[in-house]
Amino acid sequence: MTTSETGTARDYSTSYVVEQSPEEVFAAVVDVRAWWTGEIEGQTDRVGAEFTYRHPPQHCSRQRVTEFEPGRRVVWRVTDSHLSFVSEPAEWTGSEVVFDIAPVPGGTELRFTHVGLVPDVECFGACSTAWLHYVNGSLHSLITEGHGLPDPW
Repeated sequence: MTTSETGTARDYSTSYVVEQSPEEVFAAVVDVRAWWTGEIEGQTDRVGAEFTYRHPPQHCSRQRVTEFEPGRRVVWRVTDSHLSFVSEPAEWTGSEVVFDIAPVPGGTELRFTHVGLVPDVECFGACSTAWLHYVNGSLHSLITEGHGLPDPW
């Protein structure tokens, strides 16, 4: 597995290449309950769908699927958020969570970007660490092994 992780003044991003097809990677991404451990209510599999993610007591957010291109791209717009561990609990509100999927020699690249999660927001350290677990750990395991990883928190 080749991975890269960046946190720039722009946005948090991480990527890796797997042997699976873009369709297999896409199917894993949209099976949110299998890799983003917590309480998930609502639909995650079409444009306009909305779902709520809860990880009590630290995190509650509502996402709307704004882009859904099978085998290529999924984008969630965070329409509401409450992070209990930061002074501005709504830090995620208005941000976007993007999954770009592209065929590359030897497999498929998954590039994850949380647009708006930048180093100068208070939750950057904790949230980027959590995304690293969920995207590079749990989602990667779902794609390559067929099962996500339990939440370590």
